[in-house]
Amino acid sequence: MNMISHRIGSAFVALFFMLALPAFAQSTVKFDKEPLVIQTAAGKKIGFVVEIADTNEQRQRGLMYRKEMADDAGMIFDFGTSKRVQMWMENTVLPLDMLFIDRAGTIRGIKQNAVPFSRDIIDSVTDVKYVLELNAGAAAKLGIKSGDTVVSATIAKYK
Repeated sequence: MNMISHRIGSAFVALFFMLALPAFAQSTVKFDKEPLVIQTAAGKKIGFVVEIADTNEQRQRGLMYRKEMADDAGMIFDFGTSKRVQMWMENTVLPLDMLFIDRAGTIRGIKQNAVPFSRDIIDSVTDVKYVLELNAGAAAKLGIKSGDTVVSATIAKYK
């Protein structure tokens, strides 16, 4: 009987850690926030409040384990230098649009509807300094396209 109780107890402990680990892991990485505006070629200005991922730890965590994000929210990844960027969606619950942005703030490419939990590589194809992640469908719904301009304090400090 004691062996069965021990196994049940061990199973509950393992289940607790499996369920609690994603929430615990997310809470250990902090992100600052800033306003960000996308200016479309048609003259439309679209505002967001984005979290800033500018350290290795923050870029590695990104939006992993998040189950929801406001329509006017997102995350900007600052890679420090312009380079070809490769991302993936492992441990990312939310479907996302990824906007690949150069040093000047110009959108150079968009990956729409990145698939949650996928290990497929999402490649910027060209050198970029930033990646902006928004909820999937935002780019199409808001008319955001390559060539549009992104303005934020993070981007402005390097112009």
